[in-house]
Amino acid sequence: MTQHDTANAHDTATAAASGANATERFKSDKLDGVAGTPPERVSLLAREVLDAVHGAIRRHKVTYDEYNALKAWLISVGEDGEWPLFLDVWVEHVVEEVATEHREGNKGTIEGPYYAPHAPEQGSDGAVPMRDDEPGTPLTWTGRVTSTDGSALAGATVEVWHADADGYYSQFAPDIPEWNLRAGFTTDTEGRFRIRTVRPAPYRIPTDGACGRLIAAAGWHAWRPAHLHVKVSAPGHELLTAQLYFPGDEHNDDDIASAVKPELMLDPKSGPDDETVRYDFVLDPA
Repeated sequence: MTQHDTANAHDTATAAASGANATERFKSDKLDGVAGTPPERVSLLAREVLDAVHGAIRRHKVTYDEYNALKAWLISVGEDGEWPLFLDVWVEHVVEEVATEHREGNKGTIEGPYYAPHAPEQGSDGAVPMRDDEPGTPLTWTGRVTSTDGSALAGATVEVWHADADGYYSQFAPDIPEWNLRAGFTTDTEGRFRIRTVRPAPYRIPTDGACGRLIAAAGWHAWRPAHLHVKVSAPGHELLTAQLYFPGDEHNDDDIASAVKPELMLDPKSGPDDETVRYDFVLDPA
């Protein structure tokens, strides 16, 4: 498939189709972790969320027309399968902040709606699967995984995934190979890894569904800066989920998902054949 053909294939990608894939993945396993939540905790959280909504209605004198428009929009979010997108873009960054505020090791950030487990294993030194004509500047990333006491974490897992040059993720858009730009790596005896991929591009989140209608109505933009997604794990340590960003991107300061942190910024160096980056991970003991 040529780059031109790839672009044409992406023309058929829709927010609803992408959202449906994300929704099915979330429905499959995300409820298990809260199966034993006490009713008191459920009541507390539900009541405070509702109280916040009631307060906004009273403060701003919300009309019945506005209320009915909200009802219609919420229905369309579900019909478009965009609850994962909506929650990950506008809510998850605060959940992540609270959940990891105790950590001494690396900063993390949101997972986003497009993670897929069980990506192909590439060892400690390998390339992310990609098409023969995959657009993008070649990027070589080296790093090391250690614990907070400085000891190397041999056999740690580094999962990497990112969008293609058109802003689409494999398994969530049509006509992209299943594991395109997705891979898992395992650190060597010194905790080191070397990953070859291509530099991702900035992209807009899907705007042809309910989330796009909210963005348009509010006068917001839909852009995410270029980023690499990672999950880093090792036995006896807390899972780290993060995104790594590139300096100079115009949307680093106004990311629609509010997920950029200074600690997650890369420092690319230009070489004759590729860009190179060094970024290490420090994991907290579990």
